Amino acid sequence: MTVEPSTGRGSAPPAEFIGPSRIMTTLRVNGHDHFTVLEPRTSLLDALREHLHLTGTKKGCDQGGCGACTVWIDNRRVLACLTLALAAEGREVTTIEGVADGDELHPVQQAFLAADGFQCGYCTPGQIMSAIKCVEEGHAGSESEIAEWMSGNICRCAAYQNIREAVCGGRDAMARKDGELP
Repeated sequence: MTVEPSTGRGSAPPAEFIGPSRIMTTLRVNGHDHFTVLEPRTSLLDALREHLHLTGTKKGCDQGGCGACTVWIDNRRVLACLTLALAAEGREVTTIEGVADGDELHPVQQAFLAADGFQCGYCTPGQIMSAIKCVEEGHAGSESEIAEWMSGNICRCAAYQNIREAVCGGRDAMARKDGELP
């Protein structure tokens, strides 16, 4: 039996949801300023995908457990689903759309292609964003170290061996590009 709340005067229209006021914000993403109006509780992930239409960053679990939404803020990897968009205001956000140099793919992107470091491809943007930082942070010395430092990025297809190969290939290509390896 369903009981309807009594209003005392017949049926009243449903109460309208009142949330926090929207505010104008500027997000600097991939070197470009984007002006948008957001509710203060909007995640960076939703701002990127729904407001700025940058859909390369994926929504996996939306709870910070899978790494599909990995982006960089001020050159540090973060989970966009756990970061409020307003917390990124005045900071540099980089998404997967911003790692290539024009038409030239980043060495890690190239390495993912060469090593077939993806199957369905859904987690690939987050994997690549983490892999680049894993190398830059100096945590790509061995496959076990790579596995540890990439453990926040889940691949439901279990392409982990190929992902580790891609990180190694990207590491070596980045070192060659920087003149550290012949």
